[in-house]
Amino acid sequence: MDHTKVLMVCLGNICRSPLAQGILESKLKGLTISVDSAGTEAYHVGNSPDPRSIAVAKKHGIDISQQKARQFSLSDFKEFSHIFVMDRSNYNAIIAKAASEEELKKINFILNDQEEVPDPYYGGPEGFQNCFTLLEDACDRIVKSLENE
Repeated sequence: MDHTKVLMVCLGNICRSPLAQGILESKLKGLTISVDSAGTEAYHVGNSPDPRSIAVAKKHGIDISQQKARQFSLSDFKEFSHIFVMDRSNYNAIIAKAASEEELKKINFILNDQEEVPDPYYGGPEGFQNCFTLLEDACDRIVKSLENE
């Protein structure tokens, strides 16, 4: 692996992980790090992010409208050096696929102390703003830790 690759994972890859991807990409300023996102389920494969995620990102000057949802695949363990999950169900789904200790070590909750990023899908715009705020703080921490690697 010639440079750091980060994967953001949520359930459907249309709300939280596309936001996390866009936010982290916006903070990388010249670091050789690539970011992608995926879902543990295939509900929305090929779809653009949720319009509410696109709107909250745009409000903060980030364009995620070109992203397309995809499902997590076993090859992601080889492809990515860091895999960040949004909640416990995402974590459980991904660790169940890990084939080695090395793969398990790549998987972490995006928030500290295994706190969950609430899924805003069934709520209103305030849930998406809350999600953005949590992810922005998390991405600031991720950038700091990646700079120190």
